[in-house]
Amino acid sequence: MAQDSGTRTLISHAQLRRGRGRFIYWTLLTVVVVGFTLVFLGPLYWMVTGALKSGQEIAQSPPSLFPKDPQPQNYIDAWNNLDLAKLLFNTFYYAAGAVLFQLVLDTAAAYSLSKLRPVFGNVILALMLGTLMIPAMVLIVPQYVTVIDLPILHINLLDSPFAIWLPLVANAFNIFLLKRFFDSIPEELMAAALMDGASSLRTLWSIILPLSRPILGVVSIFAVTAVWKDFLWPKLVMPSPETRTVSVGIYAFAGGTPMNVVIAASVIAAIPTVIIFLIFQRNIMSGLTTGSIKG
Repeated sequence: MAQDSGTRTLISHAQLRRGRGRFIYWTLLTVVVVGFTLVFLGPLYWMVTGALKSGQEIAQSPPSLFPKDPQPQNYIDAWNNLDLAKLLFNTFYYAAGAVLFQLVLDTAAAYSLSKLRPVFGNVILALMLGTLMIPAMVLIVPQYVTVIDLPILHINLLDSPFAIWLPLVANAFNIFLLKRFFDSIPEELMAAALMDGASSLRTLWSIILPLSRPILGVVSIFAVTAVWKDFLWPKLVMPSPETRTVSVGIYAFAGGTPMNVVIAASVIAAIPTVIIFLIFQRNIMSGLTTGSIKG
């Protein structure tokens, strides 16, 4: 019986059944899995264990694999000395605002381009995607000039959360991601809503958004991680110690703080994003892999 072309792989099933082929396959698979695991988890393991070491042990060369005398007090010192509670609250606040602005404005833009099809919509989308080719560093100066003197209103947005929120709203990648998902929603649903007298806004609220929960979750995660990991832009627009994000705050205190305490602070700062990913990983994967809606 001929083998189904849809199940063919690089190594045939017949080769995998033989002793040598099976050995080579499992050897390569083990090497690849272990190698990638070490590459991704190695820095995380070093960070977590480094936060438990003394200052002398973390500076020694070669580094030790396990802490000789674990010091959990480093985490307490990091929390208290670096005022991580305030820094984490600021970052959560900025991340929540970024999620809200992106969900509202990027969703509206993607819905318009996908379902309302305005004049020159494809040109507008192409120009948006063209901005993805521009290096982020090139945009730092014009964005900063805009923030310190907002056009028309002539408002200085330094130390204002809008200095972080507004640049994140213009996210061409998220708009493209949302548009592609909206394109997969059958036009029959739109026609049925139109026949029932639903407006475009009502259709978006009652039909499009409930079907788009997976992709909205993905956009939300992207917005949170963008705020959480960003360093240069918050450092420029949030110069006051009271408005710093966690990454900028840790950097500001790093100069006069022991390295093991700084590493402990980095571990604490990384925990929220890891927890968010573990909770919503199913939504993230479904949102990224959903390309169509089955009736």
